[in-house]
Amino acid sequence: MITDPVLLLAHGFGSGLAPKAPGTFGTFAALLPWYFMAQWPVWMYGIVVVLAALAGVWLCGEAQRRLGVAGDADPGSIVWDEWVGVWIALAGVPLLGVPLNDPVVAWPWIVAAVLLFRMFDIFKPGPIGWLDRHVHGGWGIMLDDVAAGLFALLTLFGLHWLLGLL
Repeated sequence: MITDPVLLLAHGFGSGLAPKAPGTFGTFAALLPWYFMAQWPVWMYGIVVVLAALAGVWLCGEAQRRLGVAGDADPGSIVWDEWVGVWIALAGVPLLGVPLNDPVVAWPWIVAAVLLFRMFDIFKPGPIGWLDRHVHGGWGIMLDDVAAGLFALLTLFGLHWLLGLL
């Protein structure tokens, strides 16, 4: 049981302690709070995600310190960054007007947002990889996932636009 509140949050309430693919487990765990957050007005959702990202800089850096990990390493068990990153990607679902109360319509978009986020987070193309390699500590842990979330969000918008043309 995690008793340290910093590690409890940084480990995504334990989801980051999965022995394999902790980032993926953390991403899936973030779906539960997201579902409730997605019911909020856009401005409130945005404020909470920005605050979670800013708090995450300190939280992830402090968790890194408490775990005794070097400043340039991003421990797999720290998944708060995945939570925030996937929340950014998932912001596109309600912003696109997808009805969350209709699972047949909503689930493909939710799955697409999650898969796009994981793809950008794992493969780290372009600026995401640069951030991962050159920014360290709490900022480094958070920024590559925020960038992956933004790339996934923009890609989701692009997919929606393309499908609207068909």
